[in-house]
Amino acid sequence: MPPVIHFADPAPDPVEDRPAASRAIGAPPLRLTAERYAAEDGALSMGDWECEPGAWRIAFHEGRHEFFQVVRGRLRIIDTAGNAREFGPGDAGIIPTGFIGTFEVVEPVLKRYVMFDRKG
Repeated sequence: MPPVIHFADPAPDPVEDRPAASRAIGAPPLRLTAERYAAEDGALSMGDWECEPGAWRIAFHEGRHEFFQVVRGRLRIIDTAGNAREFGPGDAGIIPTGFIGTFEVVEPVLKRYVMFDRKG
């Protein structure tokens, strides 16, 4: 039987990456992802995500959805019409399938995420 996961337990070692230079707006920021749980053959992923300030373009394909909650720091998500939503500590949000816009980390951020990514 798999154990219950508590986010107060030590996180696994994070994976480092940066947005592709073609999507970055300015220098691509360093991102750290510590996946705590995966299922559905990798379509479901949950964990912690940290990032230094920076911005990049995002485009969620059909089948990708994300729920997140900011633990610390501040981020802004802007759609192609220029509508911006800002999230700080305690705020939660959903990036829906088909969303296109800009993801900007305003202050170094730590968020908890649940990503469902079923490629069709």
